[in-house]
Amino acid sequence: MKKSQIRIKILKKRNNFNIRNIQFNFHNLLKLLHRKSKDKKIGLYYPIGSEVSTIELIKKLRKNKYIISLPVLKKNFAMSFNEWDNKSPLKINNYGIPEPVGFKKIIPSILIIPIVAFDTKLNRLGYGGGFYDRFINKIEKTKKVLKIGLALSCQKINKVPIDKYDKKMNYIFTELKVYK
Repeated sequence: MKKSQIRIKILKKRNNFNIRNIQFNFHNLLKLLHRKSKDKKIGLYYPIGSEVSTIELIKKLRKNKYIISLPVLKKNFAMSFNEWDNKSPLKINNYGIPEPVGFKKIIPSILIIPIVAFDTKLNRLGYGGGFYDRFINKIEKTKKVLKIGLALSCQKINKVPIDKYDKKMNYIFTELKVYK
């Protein structure tokens, strides 16, 4: 199956998944972050649609003194991360994604990444723009980045089709299991 076909199938599945009864336990994720990274600069996504919500996670990270940054999409499929606090406004970009207004650019050492589909080998299928893969490729030339994907268990597939540009996750957290 082609990536575009998988996206359609899995997004439909995710959209129909009853997330109301799901409690995403971020305790293990916070323990992992504490163990794996001394740097408190973290890049997350602001949830849209049926993505796993990061709102509670952001609150917990703030309490633990993490510097929160959100992606800002640019021309030519480039992306950067800008610092964001919950009192600051967000603007909706052309893709319907909230982005921080102003603030300073951050180069995170930890990325919490949305997932469309994934497999047990930690391959991730995103929305198709390649923003995260390009960003990871660029910053990993100068520093190591901890890459963590968030997904629902219904998004797991047997095998994600990958190419040479696709970046594997270090961990994928679902409501049922941690893949590593």
